[in-house]
Amino acid sequence: MDKVRLGLIGTGGMGIAHIHLIKDIEEAELTAVCDIDQEICEGVSAENEVPGFVDYKALIDSGLVEGVIVATPHYFHPPTSIYAMRQGVHVLSEKPVAATVKAADEMNRAAEETGVKFAVMYQRRTTPLYQAARKLIDEGWLGELYRTCCVDTHFRSKAYYDSAGWRATWKGEGGGVTINQAPHGIDVFMSLGGLPSRVIARTATRRHDIEVEDEASAMLEYENGAIGYYHTSTTEAPTTEYMEFCGEKGKLVISNGKLTFWTLETPVQEFTDTTEGMWASPPAEEEEMVLEERETGHAAVIRNFARAILYDESLITPGVEGIWTVEFINALILSGKRGKPVDIPVDREEYEAFLEEMKRTSREKVMTGPDQRITDTNI
Repeated sequence: MDKVRLGLIGTGGMGIAHIHLIKDIEEAELTAVCDIDQEICEGVSAENEVPGFVDYKALIDSGLVEGVIVATPHYFHPPTSIYAMRQGVHVLSEKPVAATVKAADEMNRAAEETGVKFAVMYQRRTTPLYQAARKLIDEGWLGELYRTCCVDTHFRSKAYYDSAGWRATWKGEGGGVTINQAPHGIDVFMSLGGLPSRVIARTATRRHDIEVEDEASAMLEYENGAIGYYHTSTTEAPTTEYMEFCGEKGKLVISNGKLTFWTLETPVQEFTDTTEGMWASPPAEEEEMVLEERETGHAAVIRNFARAILYDESLITPGVEGIWTVEFINALILSGKRGKPVDIPVDREEYEAFLEEMKRTSREKVMTGPDQRITDTNI
């Protein structure tokens, strides 16, 4: 069987997880690794019996790879990915594709101009639940949406934030929960419900001694007049995954791994205008949902990326769609920090100036030990 030669750039906790996954994917093989820490790079290289590089450009230029997985901290996703694209190397970027919409624009432009395969690691899109929800919406079963809701909470301890110097800093990440833990949920929320046109947000640092937000809430306005609500945090236990999409013809709810869907006998507005019943409401029927079994998770995304290179298979997680999440994150952070509504598309130059301002005031983290490179066992 044909195999795509893949290089892994960034051997932190997530990068190491990707290395293990590649070994079980028939369409791919690991042929090179890269990390800026030479000692770590040499160790990973020796363990996996592939060449190691401390410079990502050297790996890309080596001729050893046809595609790369970029698993570096956020700020390095755009320059690494764009360099690879310009050299004709296909790219699978970890989430988010960039810290700012301006950088995401540049990545999308490079992908369009070079024609390489560009994917982003949004593995929730591979789940049967998401696939079913996507199909319902694409086929028009909900009709025009008039309300959305997403509550997507997480928990992180002080030990987590203390584990690396780049975590929870403006210089290292470009934000807090919204740009680290929340992108997967935001991607599902945006891809199913669409981008809002305006965000009115409140962000806070509630439980952790960090300089970025560990909690964010927002009211959303959509171009068609629909409204929405969004909340995320790393302060809540037990955690919650809840999404609601309310349309003229039906309602879809995703709650902690379960999908529920109702169809209306008569669309909401039509029933409102025509019923003679003073206390009547549109009859609703819960539909039985059959979820198709399929491969899910990071492995499914990597396999799909490899098959897109080999056989031109359609990407499940196109990188160019990664900008949706970045638009929302930037709008939410800017609105929360500035205390004002922010329109989408976000003003690129305003956000760049804002982030530079935050970086200038970013404080150095005092580390009591080395950075921890431990894969999250919950993924």
